[in-house]
Amino acid sequence: MERITTTRTSMTSPVDLLQGTLDVLVLKTLSWGPMHGYAVARWLQQVTDDVLQIEEGSLYPALHRLERRGWVESEWGVSENNRRAKYYRITAEGRRQLRAESSTWTIFSQAVSKVLTTTTASV
Repeated sequence: MERITTTRTSMTSPVDLLQGTLDVLVLKTLSWGPMHGYAVARWLQQVTDDVLQIEEGSLYPALHRLERRGWVESEWGVSENNRRAKYYRITAEGRRQLRAESSTWTIFSQAVSKVLTTTTASV
């Protein structure tokens, strides 16, 4: 399972992500444009106000997995620090997958929210 670190939880160890969560987060990130791996991790951390911190040991295997599935393509380029970096971009097939996964996550998160905010035990 992928691992992330969260800075706003009462748990002291990293949180295990549900299967596929990191993939959809990466696809969404790349939907904004091509990025190298460090930029993907930095964007996710920034957009979540430092709540999600993706570890390298999870991010790069996820990027490679997405590439094998044809959801992401990569090419070498030069980073803003003038260093050689592999840039990843989402493919048309990756965009279709992102739409499908986003819909599933919306339904799932609404269901979890209902459970967590229910104030009565009646069925």
